[in-house]
Amino acid sequence: MDNARLFLYSALAILGLLLWTAWQQDFGSEPVPMQAEQQAESPVAAPPSSADEPAVAIGPTGSSPSAADTAAGRGETVEVRTDLLHLEISTRGGEIVAAWLPEHRVEADEPAPFQLLAQGGERVYTAQSGLQTAEGEAPGLDALYDVPARRYTLGETQDELVVPLTWTSPEGVTVTKRYTLRRDSYVVSVDYQIDNATDRAWRAYPLVQLSRLPVETSTGSFLLGAQSFTGAVLSTPKEKYRKIDFEEMREDSLSVETQAGWAGMMEHYFLSAWIPEPNLKHRYYTQVRRNQRHVIGATSPWINVAAGQRAESPTQRLYLGPKDQDRLAAAADNLELTVDYGLLTVISKPLFWLLKMIHSLVGNWGWAIVLLTLLIKIVFYKLSETSYRSMARMRKMQPKMAALKERHGDDRQALNQAMMELYKKEKINPLGGCLPILIQIPVFIALYWVLMESVELRHAPFMLWIQDLSAQDPYYVLPILMGISMLVQQRLNPAPLDPIQQKVMMFLPIIFTVFFLFFPAGLVLYWVTNNTLSIAQQAIITRRVERGEDTPNKGKAGKGKK
Repeated sequence: MDNARLFLYSALAILGLLLWTAWQQDFGSEPVPMQAEQQAESPVAAPPSSADEPAVAIGPTGSSPSAADTAAGRGETVEVRTDLLHLEISTRGGEIVAAWLPEHRVEADEPAPFQLLAQGGERVYTAQSGLQTAEGEAPGLDALYDVPARRYTLGETQDELVVPLTWTSPEGVTVTKRYTLRRDSYVVSVDYQIDNATDRAWRAYPLVQLSRLPVETSTGSFLLGAQSFTGAVLSTPKEKYRKIDFEEMREDSLSVETQAGWAGMMEHYFLSAWIPEPNLKHRYYTQVRRNQRHVIGATSPWINVAAGQRAESPTQRLYLGPKDQDRLAAAADNLELTVDYGLLTVISKPLFWLLKMIHSLVGNWGWAIVLLTLLIKIVFYKLSETSYRSMARMRKMQPKMAALKERHGDDRQALNQAMMELYKKEKINPLGGCLPILIQIPVFIALYWVLMESVELRHAPFMLWIQDLSAQDPYYVLPILMGISMLVQQRLNPAPLDPIQQKVMMFLPIIFTVFFLFFPAGLVLYWVTNNTLSIAQQAIITRRVERGEDTPNKGKAGKGKK
């Protein structure tokens, strides 16, 4: 098998892997319509069971709203602003019904902030929390709260902002639900202060959940690697990171009782996750409601408040923000795993770390990609040198190989035998040209996922017309340059003897160029840089081989003369 054929197979292998990966993301778990009549309304999950606190099944609300509450509808909205978050909290249930991220825009050229949580129209995605009780009343998911103000803003001299919501039962139990937000943080803390002014004990358990309608993840091109997983995620001490797609949630409800962990919903670049108190046992669950809301949440142990006493609940934390690995790691154990690099995480993580270090020095993600590509080329320099030297020798032998083909005609067995004898005589390894390239394929795929999954590169500008490395080149300049670089590389490689292979190789740069029109500019920039460096290295080695300055026997001949 000649070197050109191996090169062709290597290129097709890369293309096939990218196509298969993108197809899996787009079509592997496509949501299917849910039959509402077959889905009974699931009850709110019961609290974790224990020897002295048996589990109980609670209805979907936990308390019955009064006529006045019903008239209030969804309640009023409380606006909360910090440097990193803009929230809207409904007085009905204290539910976070909207969340914007001012530091992240919808599009690179659009000043509007990205909206993570929303409630309205076809997009429903909210963060709910409350207290459930086995008897009497408690501020559940539909409780109506009173608030002292309708707008809260973190002042320039403030580091912390507390938003109190108050609920009082007819019997005399007062619960103050407190949202706490801090400067330079995407974490929202939630806790409860309970005053039991009655003459009997009162108890309830905390409930947190994320509720959303399933969404299509396709953005128009199945080759666009930015179409990563969208759905529920769960972490427990036994299973650090588990993805649960919407179809799986419809097929089977999850119920896991464990200590620590977290439950969330994620999409490309962004995440919401409830992080309960790590020192307590919690029950994580999933549900699908008749209104097609897909829910993942957690319940925590009972809170017991004696008559005439005050108690405070453990703090539940909610992460609402980008999948920034440093912030995720600081928020909870294993939360950074939601930056999912796939099977090649072991390679992708060091590559991202190195890319981030370079960016800290140059201040531009585009130049960081260029310099990272240069470092990768340096690491693989010897492997590439072996590959290019083998290709150059094969290229030099083209006239002899053509003569053998003409001599043996259609006798494939005789031609292959003669070719192997020529390789042996000239000390050429026909596999030497492609094996080093195959070794580098995992690095390329790993870097592909780094560029696709890292929110740091979202809307990151490079220079001139490239103002978003996570989006495709608007003028297709980089893909065209990539195609030209592939053509130049082909000229430096030995031409296939088979006419069919020659035609395929001729069209391969065109095919790759068309595919790369839809790839993010950051990835195409890497490929163009890599090809440019490869052309320079290969041209030098090819020139040396053709001049006879780099032959297998040169070193031995030189020693003999001495």
